[in-house]
Amino acid sequence: MIISFIPRSSESHRLQVPDGSIKHVRVTAHPSRDSLGNLELVGVVTDVSEQRQAEAVIRERESEVRQIVDLAPQLVSVFGPGRERLYANRMMLDYLGVGLDEWLQRSSGTPTHPDDLERVKTCWLRASGSGSAYDVEMRVRKHDGSYRWHLARYNPVHDDKGQIMRWYVAGTDIEDRKRAEEKLQQENVALKRAEEKIREQEAELRHVLDLTPQHVHVLTADARLVYTNEFALKYRGSVLHDCQFRPLIDWRIDELPITLFHPDDRERVMCELKSTLSSGSPHETEARLLGKDGKYLWFLFRYNPLRDEQGRVVRWYVAGTDIEDRKQAEERLKHENVVLREEIDKASMFEEIIGTSPPLQAVLSRVSKVARTDSTVLITGETGTGKELVARAVHRRSDRSSRAFVSVNCAAIPRDLIASELFGHEKGSFTGATQQRLGRFELANGGTIFLDEVGELPAETQIALLRVLQEHEFERIGGTRRIRADVRVIAATNRDLQAVISAGSFRSDLFYRLHVFPIEIPPLRERREDINCRTSSNDPSSCVKPRIFQWMKAGCPNSLVTGDQQARLTSRRRLQRKKRKSSKQLCEKAKDEYSDRRAPPPNWEWPGPRWNRKFGLSR
Repeated sequence: MIISFIPRSSESHRLQVPDGSIKHVRVTAHPSRDSLGNLELVGVVTDVSEQRQAEAVIRERESEVRQIVDLAPQLVSVFGPGRERLYANRMMLDYLGVGLDEWLQRSSGTPTHPDDLERVKTCWLRASGSGSAYDVEMRVRKHDGSYRWHLARYNPVHDDKGQIMRWYVAGTDIEDRKRAEEKLQQENVALKRAEEKIREQEAELRHVLDLTPQHVHVLTADARLVYTNEFALKYRGSVLHDCQFRPLIDWRIDELPITLFHPDDRERVMCELKSTLSSGSPHETEARLLGKDGKYLWFLFRYNPLRDEQGRVVRWYVAGTDIEDRKQAEERLKHENVVLREEIDKASMFEEIIGTSPPLQAVLSRVSKVARTDSTVLITGETGTGKELVARAVHRRSDRSSRAFVSVNCAAIPRDLIASELFGHEKGSFTGATQQRLGRFELANGGTIFLDEVGELPAETQIALLRVLQEHEFERIGGTRRIRADVRVIAATNRDLQAVISAGSFRSDLFYRLHVFPIEIPPLRERREDINCRTSSNDPSSCVKPRIFQWMKAGCPNSLVTGDQQARLTSRRRLQRKKRKSSKQLCEKAKDEYSDRRAPPPNWEWPGPRWNRKFGLSR
């Protein structure tokens, strides 16, 4: 009976086999009785060398896995089904600042932030009931008391019956991500505020543009309408919205909105618009625009491009300013200027020609008649009768008055150089022609040329002048190119050209070309009435000096000096004698004052000689 209670025994041993290797064996023995009732032990020896080797490999791998888990940059822990603590890796223990045994023995207290505790507990209860994995973000307290955000992933392990055996938890540090998200959220808030402010500013800007007393338009690069302010819509109406469907440059002249422009401006505006869009440069133009009231008003349109970083035009900003008042003022001013110019011309066209005698008035009447035409004028008269003044009066009253008036004295230029002076010459055309020179006819292009002493022209120059009068063209000396001459010719001479023609020194055909409208100026002796006008004129250049009157009265048998002129001359002489007498008395008084002084200053010179020379006094 006692033997039946002997337990079964099992032991492991290592045996050395004859080849020297070690075998792991397990000896299992248990007592039994034979048929005679004798007690005996029955045992089994099993070779477990391979099992031992497999267990060593498993332990090695388990150690390696544990080391990997300990070194993983995550907080790894293992909990039981009832959330009892089973394991924590080295990273988590170091983060909490405790050992494994201390962590396993803690039954209360949690490193979770108080604000996150309720949310974490709710997630745990919901996952425990469903048995599914879940993620939760929470703040975990570090050993130094600070909290950092972690993303905890709970993964359950079930047995064959579907019951939860373990909870594997991996916590990933997301503090940097949270801070980035918080910063991004703050930036988003600031961005939303900036967007709201931009929208407010945009609305304010639109309000300002709508109230701006200008037509403001925004066009795309191909002239599609993007924006029009309220002021322009009120002026023209809503027809401008049709431009949004296709580019403005594709519209025809007879279509809206081109028909809003004045018929005289449509083609010009379209050409300028196409040229501006193709060149991409700012542009200004004036055009008349039709309003809702059916009236056309003048506007100044300014086109300004907006370019991107590559220099390409992305927008066109157009501003139209009402300039109707300015245009009307300019028109009124233009009419006033025309009237004023006519009045000035009437009052001052003959301001250098002074006289009221009938012969002079007849000359001025002929000047007024021929001035507006382009006819050639031949002025004749004695030397000093004012032929150039009459020529200038003809030019001033003509339509060429705004252009040049070129005067040439044909008698003052050498005969060999007169052709070069009138028509110019090319470089190298003659000795001394070192460069090209423009002639007087080219300088007077569009204006008037005055040929004084035209009877002194040599024969070869007369031929060239005749060609200018006939064909209105000439060639430079030494040149082959024909030059068009848009010049009015006024000639003057003090010679009897008919007698010169008879003598063979002047061409008759040139004379008849010049003698289209002759003006003869009478000498002063034939218009004595003008002498009084010249003496009473305020123009110093037209006043007759007193000595001339004296000479005229003494030397001329038929005196031209009237009684009034003689009285005026006598009064002027009396005034001059009085001035000289006063100067002489002043000089004598100064001499007496200097003579009363005891000693003159050093290096002092008596001013008497200088005064004597100044006033014509003797020592």
